[in-house]
Formats: sequence, structure tokens, C-alpha cells
Amino acid sequence: MKKILLLTLAGWAHLCAYAQENSDTLRIQRQQLDSLFIDEMEQPTIALRPKVLHAEPLYIDLIRDLGARKGEKEWNVAFGMQDMRKYDEFQALVEYEWAPLDRLGLEVELPFSLYSFRDGSTEASAPANRLESLKVATQYTFLVSERLNTSLALGYIHEFELVDLKKLGKEDAFKGNIFNPFLVAAKRWGSNYHTLIYTGPKIEKAYGEKADVGFEVNYNFHYMVSGTRNFLGLEVNQEIHGGKSTTTLRPQMRVGLAHNLMIGIVSAIPVSQPDAGLGSFLRIIYEPGFRAVH
Repeated sequence: MKKILLLTLAGWAHLCAYAQENSDTLRIQRQQLDSLFIDEMEQPTIALRPKVLHAEPLYIDLIRDLGARKGEKEWNVAFGMQDMRKYDEFQALVEYEWAPLDRLGLEVELPFSLYSFRDGSTEASAPANRLESLKVATQYTFLVSERLNTSLALGYIHEFELVDLKKLGKEDAFKGNIFNPFLVAAKRWGSNYHTLIYTGPKIEKAYGEKADVGFEVNYNFHYMVSGTRNFLGLEVNQEIHGGKSTTTLRPQMRVGLAHNLMIGIVSAIPVSQPDAGLGSFLRIIYEPGFRAVH
């Protein structure tokens, strides 16, 4: 009996040692894979300006990667749905972003909003269908610190607001402007963990009316899977308007389908917003010319 017990203990100790060895080996392999991937993104074989790899939020995304390099470009097509209790709001957008110079990003976007009425509701219960605006934007990364894994950028979005679809051709197409300067601060902690803050005022000025001023703060936390650009994360969108604050939580994930094609899936969870329910958002990201493995 004593021999059997000793043999059992010895076998268990061997099994634990084997499991620990495999765990250590996998951990080392993941670290090596992370290092190789980050080196590939940040320090390619040809001489390029420094760039730090950061996770980019999926709902309110950046104009271009922080530290963008000349020639980078990206197409985005996105679709979303939001329960507004009395009606459903459907969103769609098409955007193109590119970097004409190192660290400078430009973007052109067309966002659409369409509405579906619920039983018992009337047309007055929801906004009219519309092409929201012609949106143009720029972003410049003024700090890239490889030592601190940190990037800082300033940007500006200008939206030429459009009238409702049913009014197009009957009156002036443009009804006002939205001015949105912003600051982005991002840091990568180690190889996998990413944080980013995107914030700035949003000033809406309809023709012939007073300006309507609000403020946006977007907090982002992401875990990027070892050796890839795939991630899981949380985007927190906060709007401050008229002395009141509204917050929406957006859990999200990004998955690579090919070397230059990714898909982002986002859920919307409004916090203390009785007029808004759950929502979802899907972003398809295509990067012509991208060659890194992920």
C-alpha cells in the first residue's frame, strides 16, 4: 500500500512538472510571437518612421492609425441597429482613410440613418431618413514614444450636415455644420493590453440658429490576442450636453479574416437611458496593400 501511495505521488509530481513545463513553453512561445509581430508592425525591414502598435476602437474609430506611415490606406463599410423604444434606428456608413504623409491621416465618410416605425407609432415619432452629412477629417500624431509605448494625436472632424432625404431637391441640400476638434492619447501596456482616450468638444451650428455645444469623452480598454491584431475590448462612449451626461458601453471584438481584411463586432448597452435599448454594430475593414501576418 505504501509503495502504491509513493508511486501515485511520484506520478502526480511528474504530471505537475510536465504541465508546468508545457505551460512555461507556451508562455515563452506567445511572448516570442508577440515580440516578432510587434517588431514587424513597428520596425519593418525597410527604414520607416517609428510607430507604436495600438488597438483602435471600432465604433468611434480613429481617422488613421496613430503614427500612420505614408501610403497607408483603408476602406470601411459598417452597419448598425439601435432600439429607440418607439422606433428602430439603422445606421450605415462608407469611409475611406489614407495617409498622404507620415503621421498624417485624412478621411472622407458618408454616414446614413434610416428608421423603422413600431406598431402604433407614427411618422412623427422618429426622425426622417437621411444621409447625415458629408464628413471630412484629419489627424496628426505629434508624439510617438517607443520607450513608453505611447502615442498622442490631435485631429479635427468637419461635418457638412444634409437635409432629410425627402427634402433633397426641394430646398438647400446643406443645413449646417458640425465642428469637432479632438485629442487622442493611447498607451500599450506590455504586449497585449491597450488603453486609449479620445475626447473633444462637438459644436453643431445649423444655419440661422444658435450653436449647440456638447463634449465627448471615449474610454477604450482592449486585450490584443498574442501575435495577431485580433482583440477583445470595451469602448465607453460618454456625451456631456446641457449639463447632463449619457453613457453607452460597447463591448467589442475584432477578428482577422485575411492578411488585409478584418471584421469588427460591437454591442451597444445604454446606461440609464430610458429611451434607448440594446444595439449592435458591424464594421468591415479592408486595407489595400497591407502585408503583415495576423
